[in-house]
Amino acid sequence: MRHDDQVYLEHMLDVAVRAHAKVTGLSEEAWEADEDVRLAVTHLVQTLGEAARNVSDEGRSANPEIPWREAVGMRNVIVHDYLGVDDRIVRAVALRDLPALIEALRRILGA
Repeated sequence: MRHDDQVYLEHMLDVAVRAHAKVTGLSEEAWEADEDVRLAVTHLVQTLGEAARNVSDEGRSANPEIPWREAVGMRNVIVHDYLGVDDRIVRAVALRDLPALIEALRRILGA
């Protein structure tokens, strides 16, 4: 794995853990009521996708358990179609999808 890939994978893990922590134990009502949390989690998911976008083709091929296309696609929606971002989907991704991603990244990084 290239050094740059290692840095981006570590960054993906960091922001995934932070995004998941912000939604864990937070009710749907509390999520809807807290714009700051919604914005923070959206930004962290965007940052995760940006880091994923920067992993080399070799790094992606070596780690097929990472949903590269989905991570980068989510980033693209947030950046380019920000009016179309659905907060409920962002919350669902943070709650449902990030735990598996965190586990996979920890295995890859040996953390």
